[in-house]
Parts: sequence; C-alpha cells; structure tokens
Amino acid sequence: MPKKRLADLVTARYYKWRIYRRGKKYFADGRSNNPPLGRFSLGSDIKKDALDALVELDMLSAVQNGKAAPQQASTPVKSLPLSEGIDRYKKFVARPKVVGGTKPSTVKRYKSVFDKFLRFAKRQGIKSWNDVDRGVLDSYAEYLDKKRLAYSSQYLELTTVKTAMKWFVNEGLLPESGRIRLPLAKPDEETTTYCWTKEEVVEMLRICREHPKLTWLSWVIVGLASTGLRISELANLRWPDIDFAQNMIRITNETKFAHKRRNKRTKVRETKSGRSRVFPIFKDFRAVLEQMPHHPDGRIFHGPRGGVLKPDSVRNILIRELLRPLTQKFPTPLGAEVGFVDGRLHSFRHFFCSECACSGVSERVVMKWLGHKSSAMVHRYFHLHDRESQQQMQRLDFFGEHGATSATGQSESEPGGSRP
Repeated sequence: MPKKRLADLVTARYYKWRIYRRGKKYFADGRSNNPPLGRFSLGSDIKKDALDALVELDMLSAVQNGKAAPQQASTPVKSLPLSEGIDRYKKFVARPKVVGGTKPSTVKRYKSVFDKFLRFAKRQGIKSWNDVDRGVLDSYAEYLDKKRLAYSSQYLELTTVKTAMKWFVNEGLLPESGRIRLPLAKPDEETTTYCWTKEEVVEMLRICREHPKLTWLSWVIVGLASTGLRISELANLRWPDIDFAQNMIRITNETKFAHKRRNKRTKVRETKSGRSRVFPIFKDFRAVLEQMPHHPDGRIFHGPRGGVLKPDSVRNILIRELLRPLTQKFPTPLGAEVGFVDGRLHSFRHFFCSECACSGVSERVVMKWLGHKSSAMVHRYFHLHDRESQQQMQRLDFFGEHGATSATGQSESEPGGSRP
C-alpha cells in the first residue's frame, strides 16, 4: 500500500482541504467541511498542477452544495473510474460514421488495447483516469517494451490511451491536467513480420497436397499468396466476387450502399481501407477456384470441417501442421530476429507484395491490387531476400560490354591483374 504523507491544510475560496500525497499523486481531503465533501485525486504529481486542480474542485463542490452559481464553475473534477471512461470512449468512437465514427474493427482493436492497459493499471493500484499522468504512461511504455511488443504496437497502445484522455478533458470528465503531453516517435516503414520465400511456400503446399485432410489449407495458402488478401477478406470472399469471364476479383465495400440492401439481416461487408478494389486472377489461383466445390452459404473458402473459415483456427493449424514440422528444414538464421517459424497468415500478404516488386510490377499497380492509397504501406510490405538480392545484383551492367577490367586496366583472365 503506498505510504500516505503528512497533509497540508489549504483554505480555498469556499472550503478547507487537507492536501497530501499518496505514492506520487496529490489528493484532497474535504471531509472536515460541513457537509463532508469526501476525498479526491487531484490527478498530478506536480504540486502546482494539483493546486490548480484544487481550485476547480473547490468551485465544483460549491456549485453542488448551492454555495456558487453553476455558471461560475469551470471544468468538473470528479473521479472517473477506468472502466467507466473506457465504456464512454468506446461508445464515442462507435458512433455512426456520418458523424465521424469509426469501423467496428477499429472499436474491437481499441478493446484489446484498453484490456491490456487495465491489467497494467490494476498491478499499479490505479483505479481512475484521474490518477493517470505522464509518469504512468512512461511506466506503461516500459511495461510494453518489456513485453517485447513490436514498436508499431507500442505506438498504437500509447497513442490510443493519450487520445482517450484528451477526449476525457475535452468532454469535461477530467481536469486540464489530464491532457498528457508525451511526444511519440512514429514507427518507420520497417516491419518485423516475417516474409515467406518462394521455396518455403512451395514446400508448405507440397505437404498440404500429400495429406488429403489439408487440401482445404492448400487452397487457403494459394489464395492468400497469389492475391495479397487479408485472411478476413479471403474468408468473406463469395462466388459473385469472382468474374471468370473477365478474369477479375471484385471486392466491394458495401457500407455506403447498406441502406439499399433488400436483406437487412445479411452482414455488410466493409474493407479495412473503406474502398472497393478490383484485380486480376492469377492463373494458378484460377485453377484452384475451378476445382473447388460450391457451398450453399455462397462462401468460397471453408474450414477443415466445411464450416466458416475462422482466422484463429487457420493460424493454429498452420503452426501445428506446417511451421513446426518444417522448422529444421527452414531454421532461423543466426542473429536474425524472426525466421520461418515466426511467419503467420499475414506473411502471405508480405510475400505477395515482395514477389510483385521483384518481378517488376509497378508500385502503383501493387498499390491498386492491395487497396492502399499510400506507397508507404507497399514499402512496408516489401522484403528483399538474400537470394533475390544476389540475382538482382548480377543482372546489372554498370560498365558496359568491356567490363570493369577494361576501365581499370586489369585483365579479365588474371583476377590479381598487373599493370602493363
């Protein structure tokens, strides 16, 4: 239990308060007044900021007890429990898109972020957002780093908490001292996601085809590797999306047309980018599509038992049936942060992008196929493996038909060379 320090008596405009510190934070105790006012966190470990917050607390208490007119009060200072604040913020971001709300997938991602922060706060004995300050976020950043989260994930976690607290202040749920100033360096374009090599993908397909029970997984791998689709997009792919006559795949973002749908019970398809996209069908993927059975539910891809394709199940089976058994054949290089065994379903999207880039497909075309507006994401997905790097280097011709030896006066037949 944090040690409670000796209190100072402060006489504000309307009431008397005993100010003390518990741990690093300042608190105000107004129970000696008539009527008793209770105890409150002042939301800061800096005395000046705490006293500023006390002025607002004193005014709010006076308004609540009829000693001051409501219009005199400024920002309310009231304890905001962590769970209550999170529920309010999630409801705010989940408002209709027409008024600035975000996608359900983003709200779902926020849930995992806040769940992680709640676990951290519980260990720290923090119960309200009033107790969260710059020092707490610094500690949280250290906590995330020790958990070995990717830099981009750490950036997302901290930015989400900061943004939520800014909203709390703007809504009057926290005092101005709750507006935390913590500059964060944006993640660069590099990624720690492993990118498969062609040999690794071919080997995974070979094993799947040798085991009839994994035929469904071979179809999934071909689909992911030759389209760049996310696993959620592949799982939602339906036969009407396939135009065999034009040899095209059409993925439509349906949110703008949801009000026109006849069947309101059918789930509206929403792409991550919020945009529709069209791209050609690769010949090997077309061959797979032409041999796949048509299911009554209209979906193209299904799980091992014929049910809906679930990303978590696919990931677990991929690890168990392919990645672990092939670890010895494709070991992680010495000194490398990630290797074959660390690859996941999203690695196929990286594989698709890298193969396109190495084969000379233009950046703008790849952007269109992947559904990105910015080339920065294409750069993030592109990986250059050592073998491809060697091949690309040997294709170059820096010095023309006579070679570098003519320019330096060195004989091609004599690697050591000597001056004439």
